[in-house]
Amino acid sequence: MNQNFTEGKILLPLLKFALPVLLASLIQTLYGAVDLLILGKFGTASDISAVSTGDRMMQTVTTIIIGLSMGITILAGQKIGEGRPEDAGKTIGSGIWMFSVIGIVFTVFAVSLTNPLVYLMQVPAEAVGETITYVRICAAGTVFIVAYNVIGSIFRGIGDSRMPLITVAISCGLNVLGDLALVGGLHLGVAGAALSTVISQFTSVTLSVLIIKRRSLPFAFSGKMIRFDREYVGRILNLGMPVAFQNLLINISFLVLIAVINTLGLAASAGVGIAGKVTGFVMLVPSAFSQAMAAFVAQNVGARHYGRARKALLYGIATSLPISTVMGWFAFFHGDILASWFYSGENGDVIFAAWDYLKAYAIDCLLTSFLFSMTGYFNGFGKTIFVMVQGILGAFFVRIPVSVVMSRIPGVSLFMVGLATPASTVVQLILCGFYFWRQSRKAGVEYLSQVE
Repeated sequence: MNQNFTEGKILLPLLKFALPVLLASLIQTLYGAVDLLILGKFGTASDISAVSTGDRMMQTVTTIIIGLSMGITILAGQKIGEGRPEDAGKTIGSGIWMFSVIGIVFTVFAVSLTNPLVYLMQVPAEAVGETITYVRICAAGTVFIVAYNVIGSIFRGIGDSRMPLITVAISCGLNVLGDLALVGGLHLGVAGAALSTVISQFTSVTLSVLIIKRRSLPFAFSGKMIRFDREYVGRILNLGMPVAFQNLLINISFLVLIAVINTLGLAASAGVGIAGKVTGFVMLVPSAFSQAMAAFVAQNVGARHYGRARKALLYGIATSLPISTVMGWFAFFHGDILASWFYSGENGDVIFAAWDYLKAYAIDCLLTSFLFSMTGYFNGFGKTIFVMVQGILGAFFVRIPVSVVMSRIPGVSLFMVGLATPASTVVQLILCGFYFWRQSRKAGVEYLSQVE
């Protein structure tokens, strides 16, 4: 169902749109957690270290694609808001052409650079071979990662958050079955987990395309529209490149953080890998509101309804904060219970390491309720360059330096190293608050918060 966000109530439509996004994010997080969950039951600590490190490396590729595809979400949403659905169709056609090329290029590079990238991550010696295997197999399916993320961005842009939910649900269900068969049944270990991921992505994309063909769209669209159009490709890149570049550098900062932690031993490496999966669930609500905010605001910017956009931001923060507070509290005080879902081995140090690291992320969960809604808001306005800049400043001037300094303290805990993340978020929030205030007072007119 396609939604028009430019009229009527604000909170209810925002929540209705955000809920499928939240469910899709939940399923996407489950998708990434299944490999680790099943390996935690049938594998070893080295398997967990390999998959957690390899998965973070593949997430870097995924987040670049998500960032670039944000250009489609924003531009298509703005065209719908402007009442120009035919231009939304041209945007999507150009986007599909562009990402077809990108998918092929990324697949080639991801496969060819697997070995040097794995060694750069300073993976514990016991897990190097398994990490290379996992990354190389997953890298071969990069083109499918591109495809189903682009499908999601297209439908969010036209106000439909249900189709991305269906897409990721198909993929997750297939991955669960594949892991149970290949890892639990055939005992293929890390290779089985990677193969299950690629097969599920391929099947999901195929089924999603068949579903889309039966859907009605709010504009005319045909295969002839899938072509290179310099104007629309350029505008998609102008909007998406800053977000993609920000995502890339932020993920690099997390890769550096993981590389630092990998030097602390196998238990620390496996523990942080488990904590990373848990934080995916903890951060679900702020992340969902960020994506929903971008689509909601984009349509209202196209219709020049800036007051509605500002109210949506306030509603997003007010809704996500209480839920994030509960999630953060549970992660801080009961993180061992959450970590035990992913590991049932005899090495108790793994669970303790995961819980210790989760305590820092519990603090960050409260802060991201504000930050994620604000970055989604700015993305919807097309202020993607600012979003990129604040993200890069937080990652490279706070997160990396703080994590490196903390890791060199004798007897350092993973909680202390993990504090680099909320420290970065605080700096980013200050930058976002200042930017919002500055834009509101620009030229003596409340540009971002004017009332209709």
